[in-house]
Amino acid sequence: MNTRRDFLKQASAAGAALTTLGFPLLGQEPASPAAPKKTLRLGFVGVGSKGSTHVGHLMRMEGVDLRAVCDIVDLQCREAQEQARRLGKRPPTIYSRGERDFERMCAEEDLDLVYTATPWEVHVPVCLAAMKNGKHAATEIPAAYTLEECWQLVETSEKTGRHLCMMENVNYMPDELVIYNMVRRGVLGELIHAEGGYLHDTRQLKMNDHGDGLWLGNHHAQRNGNLYPCHGFGPLAWYANINHGDRLDFLVSMSSKARGLDLYAEAHLPADHPKRKRKYINGDVNTCLIRTVNGVSISITHDTDLPRPYSRINLVQGTKGLVSGWPQMTVSLEIPGNPHPAWLPGDTFRVQHESALRTHAKEVHAKLSGIAKDFGPILEGAVWHYEPDHELRHGDFLEDYRLVEALRSGIAPDFDVYDAATWSSIAVLSEKSVADRSRPVDFPDFTRGKWKSMPPIQLMGV
Repeated sequence: MNTRRDFLKQASAAGAALTTLGFPLLGQEPASPAAPKKTLRLGFVGVGSKGSTHVGHLMRMEGVDLRAVCDIVDLQCREAQEQARRLGKRPPTIYSRGERDFERMCAEEDLDLVYTATPWEVHVPVCLAAMKNGKHAATEIPAAYTLEECWQLVETSEKTGRHLCMMENVNYMPDELVIYNMVRRGVLGELIHAEGGYLHDTRQLKMNDHGDGLWLGNHHAQRNGNLYPCHGFGPLAWYANINHGDRLDFLVSMSSKARGLDLYAEAHLPADHPKRKRKYINGDVNTCLIRTVNGVSISITHDTDLPRPYSRINLVQGTKGLVSGWPQMTVSLEIPGNPHPAWLPGDTFRVQHESALRTHAKEVHAKLSGIAKDFGPILEGAVWHYEPDHELRHGDFLEDYRLVEALRSGIAPDFDVYDAATWSSIAVLSEKSVADRSRPVDFPDFTRGKWKSMPPIQLMGV
């Protein structure tokens, strides 16, 4: 079996501009040896508002050939073709014959990677179809929302030797990378506690009759728990070395009553609208408390159905001090002789612990920013959501670039299938705990013990 050292040697031989220090799959041998690829052949499933953002990044990157696009809305596929023509590239083949046409794309197209940005319930079917046909898979969050689906992803990735990456853009945001460096460099001491969450008023989004509004509200009408934990938890998992020296042990979860969506629908929708008639059961605020095997405590909050400003909390506390990420990054460190540590602005720490990975990405992005700056919809009626000025700050560009460079270099990406299963399972176990009066629920060990020997994630410049 290839070792991590073997993969790093391959990366060095490839002379990759961006050194991606990842880890090989630890299941069965890959279907074919990992090898550098000059051109990454890509298929994309779900090219609506979110998918078009990724496609806008990927089509401009060196070494990416968008071979195929798949969507149930043919207009969106044709829009992707027009965007490719605008860039002087061969238009991708369209797959739009129905909800399962991605299976035909995975079977017929000669691809290295299949990337999906579909509704949640389609993520697993797309990723399974990709891996079973010899392609690597990447998906928007969450990767899955049942334990059975999580295990299907793990077992299929191990059996086929294909990577499964759940793409979490928050891990690549500016302050998250700064805090990551601070934790790795021991500024906060030994990690003891962390807090994160997704606190975002998305009531209007759920009530829309287009885009995410067509499906997202269904989950809130049928489920009760922490339905979207990955934005808050993803960076904390890197800070705490989850699946890389530590793992999640058990969880307890509690939901408040559900009032926000019912009241919003009553105030904004006609009396006969289906979304006003149904009852929403997901608690307006859910809190999960998690303990790791090594004794780190983690709190994850979900709050999307009440009026509030945006936050992800992003608090990290260690034996030497703590960082609080919202509403502004502030730091408090123990000072010898001072029994009352004060909050310090984050600006100095941002300069001291700026990520070399992000600095490199800025240089790459600057070279690409002049290519097709105006990525607005070309075809009338198409939805093409693309914000060039938002790319680096939001982390989407960096997560896509990082994945491309890893696969082109022949090494494993930053995220693996065990991350996808573990992070996604928080929602599943949260529902179980809420339904059982907030009793503890154990996490499965998706790594089957491999977490003990997998070294911590290391990003460029650390």
